[in-house]
Amino acid sequence: NMPCDARRRLAPDHPRNTLAYDCFLRGRELWHRLTKETNVAARDLLQRATELDPNFASAHAFLALTHGVDYLNRWGASPPESMAQAEEAATRAVTLDDNDPWAHWALAIAKLYTRRHDEAIDEVERALVLNPNFAEAHVCRGETLYYSGKSEEALESFARGKSLNPYFADVLLHFQALALFQLGRYNEAVDLLLQRLARNAVTDVSRALLAASYGHLGRLEEARAAWQDMLRVNPDFSLEYRRKVLPYRNPADFELMVDGLRKAGLVQ
Repeated sequence: NMPCDARRRLAPDHPRNTLAYDCFLRGRELWHRLTKETNVAARDLLQRATELDPNFASAHAFLALTHGVDYLNRWGASPPESMAQAEEAATRAVTLDDNDPWAHWALAIAKLYTRRHDEAIDEVERALVLNPNFAEAHVCRGETLYYSGKSEEALESFARGKSLNPYFADVLLHFQALALFQLGRYNEAVDLLLQRLARNAVTDVSRALLAASYGHLGRLEEARAAWQDMLRVNPDFSLEYRRKVLPYRNPADFELMVDGLRKAGLVQ
C-alpha cells in the first residue's frame, strides 16, 4: 500500500477557502480538455481561485498552464506575453509553497518551453522527490527528455506515467507517438495517433504527425487525407510557428516531421 504521506501528496492541500478549492477543481478539469474555449473557462476559474485564496499554490500552477497552452496554440493576443505570464504564475506557485509538486511541475513546463532543458529536468525531479507517484511529472520528464533528443529514455518515463494513471490525458498518446516517430518506429506512432484521434476529435498536431508518419511509410494517400483533415480542424495551422515554439534542443529534430510531409508532397 502507498504510504499515507505519499497519498497526501497526490493532491494539493485543501485550502481553507472551500470555494477556492471548488474553482480549482473545476478549472483543472477544464484545462485538461485543451481547447481554446475550455482553456479560457479554466483560466477564469483558476484566476478566481487565486483571488479567493492568494496563497493557493496549486491554483497558481494551473493558471500558469493555461497561459502556456495559449502560447503553444497562438490563442492569446501575444504569444511572448502568454509565455511570460506562464513563467510568472509558475514561479509564484513555487514561491508560495516549495513543497507543492504541482508548482514544480508547472515551472518545469515553463522552463522547457523557454528552452532551459536542464532547469526543466531539475524542477520535474524536485516534483518527483515530493511525490514519486506523480504521473504528470513522469510525463513531463518524458517530454523534456524527448525534446532533449533522448527518445528511448522518454518512452520509459511516458510508460511510468501511464501506469500510474489509468485515466491519463489523451495528449500522452501524442507524446509517446512523438518519441516513437523520432526513433523511426512509424507504424507504432500511427497506432498511437489513431488512438488519440479516437479520444480527441479536434487535435491538429496529432493529425499533422499522422500525415508525416504516413509520408515516411510511403502511404501517400493516407498522408494527404490526414493533412486535409488537419486543415479542416485548424485552417490556420502553421508549421513555421510550430518550428518556432516547440523546444527542440537540436532544431534538426523537428525537420524529421517536415521530411515526412515533404515525402507526401504536402510541403515544399
